[in-house]
Amino acid sequence: MLLAPAENGSWTFGPQPAAGRSIGAMPHGLLPIAAADAAPGLTDPQAVVEAFLAALMASDLEAALELVDDDLVYVNVGLPTIHGRAQLAKAFAAMERPTISFEAYLHAISADGPVVLTERTDVIVWGRFRAQFWVCGRFDVHDGRITLWRDAFDFVDIVRGNVRGLVGMALPRFKPRAPKDRDSAPGR
Repeated sequence: MLLAPAENGSWTFGPQPAAGRSIGAMPHGLLPIAAADAAPGLTDPQAVVEAFLAALMASDLEAALELVDDDLVYVNVGLPTIHGRAQLAKAFAAMERPTISFEAYLHAISADGPVVLTERTDVIVWGRFRAQFWVCGRFDVHDGRITLWRDAFDFVDIVRGNVRGLVGMALPRFKPRAPKDRDSAPGR
């Protein structure tokens, strides 16, 4: 799956999204650039993280899990910790439904050795509902596998994103839109 422009001017992975899925208009420069299908040969920590996010965006849970260590520790600060690849697979199984999708817009990404830091706007889409919010993440990558994934966010921003998503279902002009560039406020 390679990032490629679609005919309607948006960006997508591969020739087109899977049936029933829409990745939407994604500005170039905000998307993970590593191809999700390049995962088996990846060792560079930043490329591994970008391929992981790209796989999640493409609803390819199998490819995403290939980039995760068996003993992964996944922490959403303030929520219960998920331990291991199998538990992550259970938690993310809903992403394989055609009505649910995930988007990640990278405002900033940097790596120092095995540690990759991201500032992102994450988006959860469930049918007509679209919620987006600001997230800062830390990924530790060893031997081409993510061993730690820790995300921090503001719960007020999560609530705001969900309220805006609900209002956007009734009043489309308020529906959250993808960030336009790296300088766009994360989560807006």
